[in-house]
Amino acid sequence: MVIFEHRSGAYFWVREHRSAEKRHLQTGIAYFETDSQPNTRIVTVQSVFDKTAIARFRQRAITQSKDGADFLLAHVAQEMADRLSFIDRKFERAAVTSGNQAFLDPTFLAGTRHEQVQFIPVAGNHDNWISTSEESLSETLSDLDLALSFLTLHETDDTPGALVQIRQALKPDGLFMGVMVAGDSLHELRECLLAAEAELSGGANPRVYPFADVRTAGSLLQRAGFALPVVDCETLTVRYKDMFALMRDLRSMGASNALAARSRAPATRALFLRANAIYAERYAAEDGRIPATFTFVWMSGWAPSESQQKPSKRGSANASMAEMLKALEEKK
Repeated sequence: MVIFEHRSGAYFWVREHRSAEKRHLQTGIAYFETDSQPNTRIVTVQSVFDKTAIARFRQRAITQSKDGADFLLAHVAQEMADRLSFIDRKFERAAVTSGNQAFLDPTFLAGTRHEQVQFIPVAGNHDNWISTSEESLSETLSDLDLALSFLTLHETDDTPGALVQIRQALKPDGLFMGVMVAGDSLHELRECLLAAEAELSGGANPRVYPFADVRTAGSLLQRAGFALPVVDCETLTVRYKDMFALMRDLRSMGASNALAARSRAPATRALFLRANAIYAERYAAEDGRIPATFTFVWMSGWAPSESQQKPSKRGSANASMAEMLKALEEKK
């Protein structure tokens, strides 16, 4: 086993497995306690996501795309364009990280002040895309004015480390803007699948991603070293005829289950039929349609620079808030 130190403070381990058929590398994250601490131990966390499966699902979504199924991706692209349109800055060197068809060609900025930006596409299934990810971005790119991340950070094993990589790829005062799925997204689907499988087999396998808590996004940006971090969230509720229509859309968006701990055994028809029935029992509206919740966390931050605004030192104010409030009261 080989261990590499990561810039985020974690350590990555790589174990090689060889067989007559193939060579396989298994990776994970290890956090080490310092030698000065008693009872020093090593805690290893294996990969959360199957990167091969993620690439396969994204490629399938591209080659077998279904008209209209990418409406959520199109919404996110439009929202990104709207947010960028308010930034009065000229960007010359930018990178966009995405594995989704909607962003293979960044024409979503057409008609905005940034439509002439030359993007370096990253991590997509396309001949002209750089084969890397946020978790190793700064090893491939540097001196970026702008880095955009479209719905990929929620599929990283080390999200804090990925954000560090993005910051290190930016030049001073470069902008990062990203969006990821988070919060209680697809909680209805998760609950119904778990309930159905527990009822039928007495156990359950993970079938929906464990999304990050919305409240942690801001601290992730600060931990990664971004200045002036801003985080907000957006929740969309989409109504479907049944659970199977929802799952078809997820598949068409490349959002199938790629958890490393997922069961490799094919799910039974009985499981999905029972989960669909539970979904309808718990969540169906009067017209019989079911809701699916999608929460998107939007993040932005700047690579630190001496030219940026900084808060004044504590105690440097030359006016008293109490005196200001008193003066306002006297004017009434």
